[in-house]
Amino acid sequence: MSSSIEDVALLIKKAQHRHHRWMDAELAGLDLSLVQWNALREIQRHPGASMHQLAEITFNSDQAFGTLTTRLLRSDLIERIPGPGRVSHHRLTPKGETLFRKGGKRVQAVFAKSFAPLSTEERDALAALLAKLLS
Repeated sequence: MSSSIEDVALLIKKAQHRHHRWMDAELAGLDLSLVQWNALREIQRHPGASMHQLAEITFNSDQAFGTLTTRLLRSDLIERIPGPGRVSHHRLTPKGETLFRKGGKRVQAVFAKSFAPLSTEERDALAALLAKLLS
C-alpha cells in the first residue's frame, strides 16, 4: 500500500509530538520544560552565539527567545556576558549546568524509549531518509 505525502507528513508530526510530550513530562520533575532545556543545550553548544542565532537554532522567534532568556536569567540558569559594543552573549550558570546535565540524562532516556521499536539498521535508514529530505 502506498502512503500519501500527507500521510507521511502527519506520521512525522505525530512522532515528534509524542516525543516532545514524553520529554516535557520527564523534564517537569526538574521544574524544567523542553523549550527551556533546549535553550540551555544550545547556549552550551554555541558559546558566543547571538540571540538571533540562538532563536533560529531553537526554532523560536527572536521575541520568543528573548522572553525565554529573561525567564532563564531570573531563574539563575544563565547569565549575560558583555560582548563587543551592545552585543551580549549567554552562558550557563552552575545551577544551569546542573539542570542541563540532569535534564540530559532524562532526555537520553526518552530518546531510547522513542526509538526502541527500531533496530539499529532501521534507525540508520530513518536518519538517512530524513537527512535526504532536509538536504
